[in-house]
Amino acid sequence: MATLEINGKVAWVTGASYGIGRALALELGRRGARVAVSARSTEKLESLVAEIGSDKALAVPFDVTDQEANNDAAAKIASHFGAMDIVVFNAGSCEYVNTDKFDSALFERMMKINFLSMVYGIEAVLPYLRKSSDPLLVGMSSTAAYGGLPRSEAYGASKAAIRNMLASLRLDLASDGIPVSVICPGFVKTPLTDKNDFPMPMQITAEEAATAICKGIERRTQEIHFPKRFSLFLKFLTSLPSPIYSSIMQRTVRK
Repeated sequence: MATLEINGKVAWVTGASYGIGRALALELGRRGARVAVSARSTEKLESLVAEIGSDKALAVPFDVTDQEANNDAAAKIASHFGAMDIVVFNAGSCEYVNTDKFDSALFERMMKINFLSMVYGIEAVLPYLRKSSDPLLVGMSSTAAYGGLPRSEAYGASKAAIRNMLASLRLDLASDGIPVSVICPGFVKTPLTDKNDFPMPMQITAEEAATAICKGIERRTQEIHFPKRFSLFLKFLTSLPSPIYSSIMQRTVRK
């Protein structure tokens, strides 16, 4: 399959007010894309549009957990630019589970913010992607989707659901000519990860993540994972027999 030319494409990035989403929107703009950016903060989006260039960027603020708002946002972007080619569903959040105070509401939040919001978004954009001559559907998962991690019962489950759903969509949308990519980052320095209270090995910047994602978009890479040393090591660990993997992770937690 030929590489995807970002220049001239219409791209939509959700969760674009900070972190990976913001850096990715800027990188797509630098590579010549016309970029729609979404998040809840109108002020942050307008600042981002000014940085990309108001002639080739559009701020579409909304709450991704609102199903109808997803439909309205997709329609607005397609109407404004006359097309939709690349969609990156990046919006999400992270909360960790305390098993001493097990809270089912936390699971509901993680599934709605991370997983169901993407389902709503995909439903909204598929009619427009089917009209594109060179589409790409991309969703943000995580290396936490590879296997169980401490306190990651809810977050990891939501990201594993995303990874599995996109793998299935890749098969079912192939006949429509819509490639599907999943992003599985390791630790990236963002305001979200700044709240973590544990070591984050091989952490990279949001700008480095955006560069890796754009390279993956150009190649239509099915799974864009980085940093490679971390993601490949975690893939290896989770491929081990469950008792061995569990023993390794339990020793890690005790440290």
